[in-house]
Amino acid sequence: MAQILDEIEGCVPALRRYARALTHDHDQADDLVQDCLERAIRKRGLWRPSGSVRSWMFRILLNIHRNDLRRMRRAPVPLSLDILPGDPAGPDAQPGRLALAETARAMQALPLDQREALLLVAVEEMSYAEAASALSVPVGTLMSRLARGRTALRRMTDAAAPKLRSVK
Repeated sequence: MAQILDEIEGCVPALRRYARALTHDHDQADDLVQDCLERAIRKRGLWRPSGSVRSWMFRILLNIHRNDLRRMRRAPVPLSLDILPGDPAGPDAQPGRLALAETARAMQALPLDQREALLLVAVEEMSYAEAASALSVPVGTLMSRLARGRTALRRMTDAAAPKLRSVK
């Protein structure tokens, strides 16, 4: 049992990142992670040793988040750039920061199922199998959500890019 507690503890930084990306609020993210950890520890007897603790933890976090959304029925909040590293005032950072802000706005506009899939695979670097397990969907469904999400992101970010032309 001590081994599962160590594995749960090792998941905390990734859970916090993912919770912040989902909630867009540091305090809500911390509450979400705390609820997730409490539930995981309380129900650790339900974890199957044949599965990944990481996927199980992300599934718990997602289920709590979805339940909270259903309960609150609130409007979406823009993705916070506060969780991103780097010097926001540095001159070299501005073009990258603008592109990141554009991508964050596009991510926020995605349907929740596509956003969840992209965050798990792109940000948390989960394998398709791990992400599918965390979302409780087949791998093929995850791949479809990723493809639709990537296509939509590309379309939104390309549309937002300024159209430049050469002038002689």
